[in-house]
Amino acid sequence: MNAESDERNRVVEQTPPASATGGTDREERELGSRAPGFIKASKALHLSWQVGVFIVGLGVVIAGVLMLVLPGPGWLVIFAGMAIWATEFVWAQLVLRWTKRKVTEAAQRALDPKVRRRNIILTTVGLVIVAVLVGVYVWKFGITMPWKISE
Repeated sequence: MNAESDERNRVVEQTPPASATGGTDREERELGSRAPGFIKASKALHLSWQVGVFIVGLGVVIAGVLMLVLPGPGWLVIFAGMAIWATEFVWAQLVLRWTKRKVTEAAQRALDPKVRRRNIILTTVGLVIVAVLVGVYVWKFGITMPWKISE
């Protein structure tokens, strides 16, 4: 064979396999820093980049934790902070992969017809019990508006 076909075979072997959707699988992205090359070239610049990414991610995660008790999308903001950390740190990339896998598994379980039927039945039974308890309370004590309470 000639050199051109050997080169073509090497290029084909080096390309990542395509997924069923036509693109490369995003899950198989290699771990590590996604900083630009000129930042990775200098150790001091790369370290300062990592410190900056950590501080920004920490601020976002703290804001998310505060939103768990205050109004706001707490978990969404926490995961956004983790995604910021995942651009630079392998441990955050592994945590996000694990979280995505668990969320996907939970979504698949929730879509199972048996689980959906069970959840609908339990919700209906719970609502009936609450309605009966409210009915008994209103029958026994009546409805008294808080601003018309007589002492």
